[in-house]
Amino acid sequence: MGESVKVGITGLPGAGKTYALLKVIEMLEADELAVGGMVTEPIIEGERRVGFFVIDWATKVKKVFAHEDIESKTQVGIYGVDIEILEEVGVQAIRDATMDSGVVIIDEVGKMEVESEPFVDAVKDALEADMPLILTLHKKSRNPLLQDIRRRDDIRILEVTAVNRNLLPYKIVKLLKGEIL
Repeated sequence: MGESVKVGITGLPGAGKTYALLKVIEMLEADELAVGGMVTEPIIEGERRVGFFVIDWATKVKKVFAHEDIESKTQVGIYGVDIEILEEVGVQAIRDATMDSGVVIIDEVGKMEVESEPFVDAVKDALEADMPLILTLHKKSRNPLLQDIRRRDDIRILEVTAVNRNLLPYKIVKLLKGEIL
């Protein structure tokens, strides 16, 4: 495993960023690596996305952090965002993973998540940690944190598309293992 390889997975909404990340996690865990951090998962009702769960990957704690029925002063599109839940589950998962895991995952650094200062701070700390990191990030956001991530020299940004979605996870694992530059 490359000591502190950092990979950003970007792409348009629905391109498969989380799918690619979950496939990478599956391969890393098959190699018995400890993976920790946070993952978001859409809440689908009928055939419509109505919100998102945030999941602590290590503990599997899963809570709703954004939903169209949540009334919040933090509104992103149709979703009310429960910043306290994001911080309780997601930020803590990132902090714990930065201390105890072999690989830190952050899915996703997006519009809803960057509304939380503790989330932004946890991402910055994870980026500075001397350990492998994989994060997914919104492709077009102009948020300062996302722009800073894109400008870093120590992170490799890869775009997932419908064409490379199935092969990209293998490339990411090879990058993490130092098998390709």
